[in-house]
Amino acid sequence: MPQFVIERDMPGAGSLSPDELRGASQQSCSVLRDMGPAIQWVHSYVTDDKIYCIYRADDAEQIRQHAATAGFPANSVSEVRTIIDPTTAE
Repeated sequence: MPQFVIERDMPGAGSLSPDELRGASQQSCSVLRDMGPAIQWVHSYVTDDKIYCIYRADDAEQIRQHAATAGFPANSVSEVRTIIDPTTAE
């Protein structure tokens, strides 16, 4: 299943409380359950004003549909072509 990086512009994201982050996570998971197993949330990185999410899905349209239904922005959706890390240099 292809993997995607989603960039979400969310001013103040880094200041969200644990309860606010839990609520956002619960909203996302609720929509994912309704959409079925063809889309999966792997994890997210929260920065000061953006959230970067890693998802697996059949296509970018599923990512956009999830964002629209959950009420989250999806300012950029990019398919991961390959993954590199320090071992790539060996």
